Amino acid sequence: MKSFKVLPLILLITYGCSTSSTYDLIIRNGQLVDGSGGPSYQGDIAIVGDTIAAIGDIGDGRGKMEIDASGQVVAPGFINMLSWATVSLIHDGNSESDIRQGVTLEVMGEGWSMGPWNDEMKAEQLAFQKDIRYDIEWTSLGEYLQYLEDKGISTNVASFVGATTLRIHEIKEEDREPTPEELERMKQLARTAMEEGAMGIGSSLIYAPAFYAKTDELIELCKIASEYGGMYISHIRSEGDNWLEAIDELITIAKEADLPAEIYHLKAGGKHNWYKYEAAVKKIDSARNAGLEITTDMYTYTAGATGLDASMPPWVQEGGYGEWARRLQDSEIRARVEKEMKAIGDGWENLYFAAGTPENIILSGFRNDTLRYLTGKTLGEVANMRGTSPEITAMDLVVQDSSRVGTVYFLMSEDIVKQQITLPYMSFGSDAGSMAPVKPFTNSNPHPRAYGNFARLLGKYVREEKVISLEEAIYKLTGLSASKLKIKKRGTLKVGNYADVVVFDANNIIDKATFSDPHQFAEGMVHVFVNGEQVLDNGEHTNAKPGRFVKGPGWKSE
Repeated sequence: MKSFKVLPLILLITYGCSTSSTYDLIIRNGQLVDGSGGPSYQGDIAIVGDTIAAIGDIGDGRGKMEIDASGQVVAPGFINMLSWATVSLIHDGNSESDIRQGVTLEVMGEGWSMGPWNDEMKAEQLAFQKDIRYDIEWTSLGEYLQYLEDKGISTNVASFVGATTLRIHEIKEEDREPTPEELERMKQLARTAMEEGAMGIGSSLIYAPAFYAKTDELIELCKIASEYGGMYISHIRSEGDNWLEAIDELITIAKEADLPAEIYHLKAGGKHNWYKYEAAVKKIDSARNAGLEITTDMYTYTAGATGLDASMPPWVQEGGYGEWARRLQDSEIRARVEKEMKAIGDGWENLYFAAGTPENIILSGFRNDTLRYLTGKTLGEVANMRGTSPEITAMDLVVQDSSRVGTVYFLMSEDIVKQQITLPYMSFGSDAGSMAPVKPFTNSNPHPRAYGNFARLLGKYVREEKVISLEEAIYKLTGLSASKLKIKKRGTLKVGNYADVVVFDANNIIDKATFSDPHQFAEGMVHVFVNGEQVLDNGEHTNAKPGRFVKGPGWKSE
């Protein structure tokens, strides 16, 4: 729909006013939870084009379309602070698993971003495509995000530029520091990304080659984001054995680069690390009290999902997958890797050890068709089937599948999950793609957070367990996240804001996806509007694709 830059006078009418004007849409009689954190109230909301035109009692106003939201909650569209819909949106722009939970903005860029890419990076991405195959029609991150908008997507999209991507662009996957000239080129790439609309710098420091980056390198990149008002967001270097030290590193980066910083999917990984939770929160709160903007996000489950690479030391992965697979076929190297997998990581994050047992590790996704019968089985089960140790089995699977093998690790405490939800600076992210229960998505078993992360918050933790109030949950899903990202005109129900609006049944919203049967849509979301256009109508997707590239604070228009 057309974007209105100058709003008519009628658009300024708000609470308690009556008008006989005509709007494109009126949602009447809803319980308005406006994303500010304040109490909900009964009222109407009117939309003209892509903009919220009036809120309150619309009175005699008429809508070309009207929805009676009696008994339902009306809220701003939810912001997914950690989305991996980078590839799923290329294949299916409907973004169904997220739209059906009320997500209207996907924020990407956990260390790896879809640009800037050089020719070698493009060739590698083409070579390692699996079920979803696509041409690469972009080079920079901004070009990728604009490509999605032009292609047609149901959700809005935004992204951080990945520190890993910048590093690979200049020094491939080598375990060394960049030269001054290489670092300067990395900084220039970061500057270009910020001017194209990136939200800031994202990192994922437990994985090779991101692991090889030193703190000073990250500070230098973050100084560029700081110049443009961006932020730093990180899968920190450890979420378990060196968790507190990793939080210290993030705080140091925020302080030295003078910018806000967020910890991706805050967690205490591994039962032997759960006791550190209070100390971790004290570190964050102390930094905040000292004037630093340190915040967090999370998913609402006790298991994480990544790959078998998180079970093996970074040294064996140096140089990329090809070198990793080659080394894993050397008997002496296999013996060393097996030994290191069984112990707390010496300077690296060992999720195999943190899981406690191979029965807490589920194999969720394979590249090789001949291995897909193992999907959903634990590493322990597959080891028993093969008659090999779990460690050797993991190495064999990486080689045989020509991939890192998608993996779910049970690591966290349910009690700590509930405590984290109450933190005043906590937002939420799925850390997953946005998909549908059809091929090619059903070729693997994603973490259920792909289908249920946000509905689970509102159903299990708000309605059933009353961990936080509905108003606080909506604030954390919307207004808080928008303010962190410095996004204008989104995140709250406010006259003049873009009309990203959801309507849901608070009495019935719930996640349905499970680890054994993850491809199940959440229930309870009734209507979703993105930029004023309806993408969910009485629980059914309309196939509308009004999503836009939402640009960060450094964006410079042409």
